[in-house]
Amino acid sequence: MLTSFLIKRFVKEPDRVEDSGVRYAYGRLAGVTGICCNVLLFSLKLLAGLLAGSLAIMADAFNNLSDAGSSIVTLVGFKLSSAPPDREHPFGHGRGEYLSALVVAALIIVAGFELATASFDKILHPELPGFGVLQILILAAAIGVKLWMAVFYRAIGRRIDSETLRAGAADSRNDVICTAVVLVSSVVGWISGVAIDGYVGVAVALFVMWSGVS
Repeated sequence: MLTSFLIKRFVKEPDRVEDSGVRYAYGRLAGVTGICCNVLLFSLKLLAGLLAGSLAIMADAFNNLSDAGSSIVTLVGFKLSSAPPDREHPFGHGRGEYLSALVVAALIIVAGFELATASFDKILHPELPGFGVLQILILAAAIGVKLWMAVFYRAIGRRIDSETLRAGAADSRNDVICTAVVLVSSVVGWISGVAIDGYVGVAVALFVMWSGVS
């Protein structure tokens, strides 16, 4: 299993989850993995969206870019929480992790709002995007990657009892749903010749915002 391999490779003494250094190693692994995966997905989806002229695909791409930003926040949050107690913080810096979870939630809400705005404009000015096999393959691969990321974040989140990583798992799960909806709507529009890009985008955006609030 890839998750177990990564933990063994990058986390020393992985069973000592109460140790702040071990927690930081888990958080660093999750953060770096998230940055790499999301930047790759952003690049591929942006290419697919530009080639197809699809706003929904491009919006989904920028959602992945915001996820990369969330992973950076995760790294910072775990770094702050791993600092030892001092005079101003006699009980340590563990709240830094909760603050990072709050920032992740805020980024999710902002991404959903931007997607809703762009999608509503698409409803007012409908335009049928181009679509093809390349776009289908990219979106299908993105769904697979995000499914793995949701499992990856959930597994580490449970192991170290991290709200930040639980939020990351929920966000990855939502990304799977969003990308799947974009894929289905694009295929339907491609086959039927009916422009439903904007309507699907609004529905996905509302779901994303609700996830952020939750």
